[in-house]
Amino acid sequence: MNKNVLIIGAGLSGLGAVKLAKHINYNVRVSSKDAIGSVHKDLFFDLGVQFEEGQHSISNLDWANIIIKSPGVPQDIPLIQKARSIGIPIISEIEFAYRNTNANIIAITGTNGKTTTSQLVYHILKNAGLDVSLAGNIGISFSESIIKKQSDYYVLELSSFQLEDIIDFKPKVSIVLNLQKDHLNRYQNNLHNYIKTKMKIQMNQDCTDTFIYFHDDENIQHYLSSIKAQKYSFGEHYIDSGNYGGWLKNKKIIINTLKTNFTMTIHNLALQGTHNFYNSMAASIAATSIGIKKEIIKKSLSNFKGIEHRLEFVAKISGTNFINDSKATNCNAVYYALETVSSPIIWVCGGVDKGNDYSVLEHLVNTKVKSIVTLGANDKKIKHNFQKCVDGIINTSSMKEAVTKSFSIAEPGDTILLSPACASFDLFKDYEDRGRAFKDCVLSI
Repeated sequence: MNKNVLIIGAGLSGLGAVKLAKHINYNVRVSSKDAIGSVHKDLFFDLGVQFEEGQHSISNLDWANIIIKSPGVPQDIPLIQKARSIGIPIISEIEFAYRNTNANIIAITGTNGKTTTSQLVYHILKNAGLDVSLAGNIGISFSESIIKKQSDYYVLELSSFQLEDIIDFKPKVSIVLNLQKDHLNRYQNNLHNYIKTKMKIQMNQDCTDTFIYFHDDENIQHYLSSIKAQKYSFGEHYIDSGNYGGWLKNKKIIINTLKTNFTMTIHNLALQGTHNFYNSMAASIAATSIGIKKEIIKKSLSNFKGIEHRLEFVAKISGTNFINDSKATNCNAVYYALETVSSPIIWVCGGVDKGNDYSVLEHLVNTKVKSIVTLGANDKKIKHNFQKCVDGIINTSSMKEAVTKSFSIAEPGDTILLSPACASFDLFKDYEDRGRAFKDCVLSI
């Protein structure tokens, strides 16, 4: 008997779930609190999918056998709470896609570095000639990727929101890059709730699988004793974990796993900065765990192209460098950006604060930042934390104004760095929209 599937949310994940559910002949309804765009509506009409917008009708629960909840939908809405109380199964789009493929999965999460590491792993696997697709929190949804092509391998970037409602999801390789304060407004301002959700990535793994983690992160350390997968750590220093993992020594990354070992001078890595050395280690360990030769890994690490909106060089104008780091939506990501840039910085930041603790940035701002230009009305916390660290904090209400004022106070040799530490939803659709706006304004100077 065909299942009645209620899909909550009509964004990219919801759309992918709709397509996959119809592909396997399920009955489908869509419920969206937000307005549904005309393109998605047309698709729903073509597929014969019932939908509602602007509300979540409780009456849908009389029909539904299972609910697929999109990652952006909060857990505490009445529809979800009622469904749980009456025992209707609720799964994520990631879980739904996983149940419809037999592929090998490399799953990557963490507060920062997910996109870079995911694309780097994908790059290595492609160079090795493997049949691989990249999906999840990057590009297209996992569900839609499966419909387009059943690959042998999937590299999945996964956010905490996407991991909330997994049940059986079991990656062959899982990576946790770091766990810092982020999205606390989603998790009752409780860091433990956020960390626990991230760590679900490995909960179904066994001794035949691989778990890769940043060994300097105490938040990850608390979970290690219960993890059943083969563990590999990476970080700045060697630690005695069976002599396996990755670390830095004498300006080289050292990789030593059950299947191979190699060293590589950090100057030969395409991605520079300490955080990117860690990302390169994590990707290398993942690649070795599935048998990719070290020669291919080293070549891939040296010829990888950078990620848009992540420390992306935009232009040099009148001696001033412009760097787009719009993807830095929390303080940990900004820390890496400020650490990486060597020249004096004019820091463009601000937006929708997600519970930031700006104190972690004070030393770097004191030593590396000349001026701060805030973007958006919500700049009180930034002023409170940094007004003693810099000569001036300038508030602006548009990207054009932020770029213009930053450039007016810049001197040759300075770097104007967009690294917001905040979400973008006050002025922009998402971080990509914000990054593109920054680049457009810079290139129009």
